[in-house]
Amino acid sequence: MSENIIETFDLTKIYKIKTGGIIKALNKVNISVKEGEIIGLLGPNGAGKTTLIHILTTLKQPTSGYAVINGYNILKNPSQAKNKIALMLESDMLYYRVTGYDNLKFFCKLYSIKEYKEKIYNKSKEFGLEKWLNEYVEHFSSGMKIKLALCRTLLLERNILILDEPTVGLDIKSISFIIDKLKKSKNTILVTSHDMSVMEKLCNRIAFIKDGNIIKIGTKEDITNLLKLDIKINIRIIENKNQLKIELNQQEFIKDVIEIKDGLIVSIKRRENFEDLLKILIKYRILTINENELSLEDLFLKLI
Repeated sequence: MSENIIETFDLTKIYKIKTGGIIKALNKVNISVKEGEIIGLLGPNGAGKTTLIHILTTLKQPTSGYAVINGYNILKNPSQAKNKIALMLESDMLYYRVTGYDNLKFFCKLYSIKEYKEKIYNKSKEFGLEKWLNEYVEHFSSGMKIKLALCRTLLLERNILILDEPTVGLDIKSISFIIDKLKKSKNTILVTSHDMSVMEKLCNRIAFIKDGNIIKIGTKEDITNLLKLDIKINIRIIENKNQLKIELNQQEFIKDVIEIKDGLIVSIKRRENFEDLLKILIKYRILTINENELSLEDLFLKLI
């Protein structure tokens, strides 16, 4: 058996549209995940992330190519491949008109989980949901629904977790909680997101997908170094803005200065130059200073 527990081979998915054209949701995608690894699939909406998940979990058939899950070909042995995976599609796989407990009980019985009553209690307590188990899921907050969906996924006791946007719409505290739980789970995890900060904290490697194409796969360190290449500082200043702009443009450590309505956007060459910048700004009446995070679109432009 290959050391890769998940591996795709030229995986392609094409949709025909009524006008006679086609849409390539996936275009010869080749990606591999080692046992115990957490790999993130990062991309904007419509990039192909969910399509890839649906194919890996046998919910959809590829137009061409194939994948192997823990030694099983998804086309030749779909049932065996599917039985190795626990899937979480946000909170879509929950039943809102029954209680949290009944949701977990249903899936435990469906997948023949032994001693499920004790496991449900322990897992719900771990996620802080034990007091809400007898409430209807439709009364849960968005964060509670995500936690319940993750409980359901972990209760299936599968070695491979495939998670679609497991932190979408959550507050910072809940996101940190879920990241911590996933990192401690020791599972092999393929997770999709459009949130770069979540991927940085959670994943060993990150794959970037756009328009159905994998455009880069790198370690967390690779991506972090890429993010450091463009450091932009947003400076709000009203008085003497032109004078500050002229002075900054004379500095060797400044890459670029762009004027905006209420201030300047300044690009510096290295993070250590931030101290040099502050020595200049202290002479002016500055309202606010903020570092602009590199947007997902900016990052993809760098990668292409």
